[in-house]
Amino acid sequence: MAYITKARARAVSRQFWGSRTSTEAEIRKSASTPMSAYFEIFMSHSYEDAEVIGGIKAILGQYDLSVYIDWIEDAQMDREQVTAETADTLRKRMAHCKFLLYATSNASPNSKWMPWELGYFDGLRQGNVGVLPIVESPDDSFKGQEYLGLYPFYEEINFAGHGIQLGRHTSRSTGELLKMDVLR
Repeated sequence: MAYITKARARAVSRQFWGSRTSTEAEIRKSASTPMSAYFEIFMSHSYEDAEVIGGIKAILGQYDLSVYIDWIEDAQMDREQVTAETADTLRKRMAHCKFLLYATSNASPNSKWMPWELGYFDGLRQGNVGVLPIVESPDDSFKGQEYLGLYPFYEEINFAGHGIQLGRHTSRSTGELLKMDVLR
């Protein structure tokens, strides 16, 4: 298995955006996404993993996947003052996304929003949800919270003819590209 590690995602983030502080500042500065914009991926994640998520956004961009991340595309939302307007904005954004990736890490069980996003999106687009484990080391396995076992896990897989891509195993010897899941 080749789950994405925190160290790799941080390295990609720093290479692409700079330090954690400049990552958040640069990403937010570049964000001016209209509400009518569509994305392939809605990234459900813990804000505690902001630098790692910046790297994952860059990695998914290398796979030609457009990714919605709330604090990037909607930097004007006040994360300290969660309101009905915040939930409404997220609902609208989810309606403009094809697939939800649940980026799980040690910080995600503490998130109050991630389970809500997962449940809402699964009801909205049943079958278009996956789990993206973020692990400490390449040899780590992933178990996660029990309800995550309902969804396929995505990792980097070497697909014949495509090279290394993000996908899921469909059997012992075959897999499916995330891009194909998004396009169905």
